[in-house]
Amino acid sequence: MIPICLLLVFLNHLCQVIAVHKSSAITQDNGVKTAQVGEHVILQCICQEESVTFIFWYQQTLGGKPQLISSRMKHQTESEMNPDFKERFQVLAKSGDGTNNLSITNINLLDSATYYCGILEFNAIEFGQGVFLHVKTSFSNIQAVVHQPPLEPLRSGDTANLSCTVYTEPYARVQSFYWFRHGVSQPAVMYPREGQCVNISMEEPVKKRCNLYFSIESVNSSNTGIYYCAVASYGEIVFGNGTEIKIAGNSTEVSLLLVYFLSTTLAVFIIVLLVLVFVVHKLKKNLCSVCKGTVSHLTFSPASDNVSQDAANLHYAALSLKKNSEQHRQEDNVESVCVYSRVKSRKV
Repeated sequence: MIPICLLLVFLNHLCQVIAVHKSSAITQDNGVKTAQVGEHVILQCICQEESVTFIFWYQQTLGGKPQLISSRMKHQTESEMNPDFKERFQVLAKSGDGTNNLSITNINLLDSATYYCGILEFNAIEFGQGVFLHVKTSFSNIQAVVHQPPLEPLRSGDTANLSCTVYTEPYARVQSFYWFRHGVSQPAVMYPREGQCVNISMEEPVKKRCNLYFSIESVNSSNTGIYYCAVASYGEIVFGNGTEIKIAGNSTEVSLLLVYFLSTTLAVFIIVLLVLVFVVHKLKKNLCSVCKGTVSHLTFSPASDNVSQDAANLHYAALSLKKNSEQHRQEDNVESVCVYSRVKSRKV
């Protein structure tokens, strides 16, 4: 019963590991990518699936809807561009290896957005993780300072409470606040948030302080990464220094060690089971041979050869006994008495 339970646990963890490491058909830039106004940026995207028919690029600005930038057939290099992006956007495509990079020249503040590479496969659309392009300028019109306190490492299942303080000046337009996540092989997830703002100075210029909070319950390895607090106004975005969420102990390594241990235990169990089956089969075969008489009992005796040799060396002698007169009378009624002597000769 115990080996069966171990086998079920092993299969369960093995399926979980396979599910974690399952990869998408799209490989593209992810997280947060920073560039200066006027620079040239290339966003990477590769799709090597043969069943894909079309490849797309989409742009989604803060608080806006996704807009189609380009589309092309996978086995062609020419792309159809949206007229709104045709001037500075270009797709660098290679049909052989599935490359579908997006080139943006002379970028400006309005290019700050999340860019998704998408594919059409069997009438189903799939998107990559997305990359947020943060465009910065050396002469900013938004004067803001974003402060994020560090966070102690957490254990799996704990609640992560992130906080952020923004010191800024009031503007005619309403400011927007966001949380961004950035990490290795993780998408740039955007979380819009409302800030709790109060004036902290009544003198000119008026200073304003806004507090933002963000909580994640039951954190696990998928929630790790750097979370940036950001304020957006007039098309500009100011990011904080970031708060990193760490999980004490690597759960992935623990899972892999558990899988290796269970697989080794299962292999040893199978080997022992096969050996026992083989031994039982041999014993059963020998016992059946004895029961059916196909094998002589002497063959199982280690001294069978000596017994055969002793039988060949036996000598028999008949002894004659003298009888008196009374015994002679009863000769007809008395059987002859014979004494047999066994003489065993040993070779020197």
